Amino acid sequence: MSTSETMSEAPILSLTGIVKTFPGVRALDGVELEVLAGEVHCLLGQNGAGKSTLIKVLAGVHRPDAGSMVWRGEEVSFNSPLAATKAGISTIYQELDLVDELTVAENIFLGHEQAAGGFIRRGQMRAGAKAVLDRLGHGDIPATRKVGKLPAAAKQIVSMGRALSHDAQLLVMDEPSAVLAHDEVANLFRVIRDLTSRGIAVIYITHRLEEIREIGDRVTVLKDGRTSAVNLPARSTGTDQLVSRMTGRTIEYIFPARTERAEAPAGPPLLEVVDLSRAGEFVDVSLTVRAGEIVGIAGLVGSGRSELLETIYGARPAQSGEVRLDGRRLPPGRVPAAVRSGLGLAPEERKSQALILEDPIYRNITLATFAHHARGGITRASLEQTVAAEIADDLALQPRGVRRPVKTLSGGNQQKVVLGRWLLDPAVEPGSGAARRRASRGTRLLLLDEPTRGVDVGARADLYRVIRRLADEGMGVLMVSSEVPEVLGLADRVLVMREGRVLREAPAAELDEETVLDLVMAGSLLEVDSP
Repeated sequence: MSTSETMSEAPILSLTGIVKTFPGVRALDGVELEVLAGEVHCLLGQNGAGKSTLIKVLAGVHRPDAGSMVWRGEEVSFNSPLAATKAGISTIYQELDLVDELTVAENIFLGHEQAAGGFIRRGQMRAGAKAVLDRLGHGDIPATRKVGKLPAAAKQIVSMGRALSHDAQLLVMDEPSAVLAHDEVANLFRVIRDLTSRGIAVIYITHRLEEIREIGDRVTVLKDGRTSAVNLPARSTGTDQLVSRMTGRTIEYIFPARTERAEAPAGPPLLEVVDLSRAGEFVDVSLTVRAGEIVGIAGLVGSGRSELLETIYGARPAQSGEVRLDGRRLPPGRVPAAVRSGLGLAPEERKSQALILEDPIYRNITLATFAHHARGGITRASLEQTVAAEIADDLALQPRGVRRPVKTLSGGNQQKVVLGRWLLDPAVEPGSGAARRRASRGTRLLLLDEPTRGVDVGARADLYRVIRRLADEGMGVLMVSSEVPEVLGLADRVLVMREGRVLREAPAAELDEETVLDLVMAGSLLEVDSP
């Protein structure tokens, strides 16, 4: 439905003066939002701007301290997620809340299982799941398969299926395209248009500004817990204006300057990967990374890039080939040996794979060097806090302080915690400062899988500066990203992957976005999955 058609209608959802305060933080400070039936309303803002808190207010996870919420003409206050769902508001969170050990059908109907006479009707659930997946354009995902065996992109589709299995009148989508390939984003937009054509409203949250022009009707921008712009026309509002409303800056990608070199970094490769293979994931991959070099891997979801990083790290055993660090062969499938040798990994799913969300920041930073901060088997929290605070200050972690739970941080700051973990060197005495700690750290090669996924433009620029600085100080970096401009702007050298093979390797300066996209635009959502 076009904006002109919807403007004459009463809002299906209206938020006025919404306030939510946590200890020491005013997360929402008088937020305004108006959503019309049948529109795609885009919600933009930096990490920490209040988007996640606002979503949780809508979903019934948090109750606002002040303000009013009018839903379908009546003032409401949801006291639980179930209450919001029953009212017709479904939410798809950025970090998927699926149960890996349950099947696709069981996940889609989780919490509202189809039953009769006290018995679950599994056949009926499978048929219902198949219908939902067909509607999403992915009837090829087996309803009987366990979700844990699906790649990330297929899990995203299942999460959308769960939301659509309810009779929702408003669908809140938090970064739904973050794990999807280019062709899958087009399919996502097709699904959204189908929903809005039937009068369903969509709140669409994204950091990819180009998406709002294709799918959005209107835009609301949050900054520091306040509404900085409301009801901007999605298709005609310029990128400079949107970014300025979010950050005060006027460009989306801000890359630090590459180190000027007359030639490639000298000396033998720090990392050598030779003919590495895993059935159904990647075949005969060879690459090198030198100290002080950033090597980027571009490719679609399902191209084998994330699986390659995890295999280099030892999280997946290679079936053939070798990984060498400083000329020494690393034993396949052994993460502790890789870490001792100087490898560090920041995985794609930071919340489920890298962080202990309920633990404090300092404990997450010291996780890889935990034993070095103990005496007689007893941890010394004060020592952990001292060394973690040095790293946190060095990375400009916000808000300051390392004793708060890491779950309270924005996505960009959580990613800094994951990076900070690999900057610690237990051989350096506490109080020596982060600079000395970096100079003598044990980690020499950092593997980054989607380092800025779900990170706003401001925090993204901070992470770019950190990654470039680490390379300038002699660390090798091998990174994977779905965003081609990011790979080309940050890396010194680029490898392009498709269907588990490296198609091209070249200096980043010799490639452009169109060339890379031409190489990678192929593949299927389930290609990396084994039957």
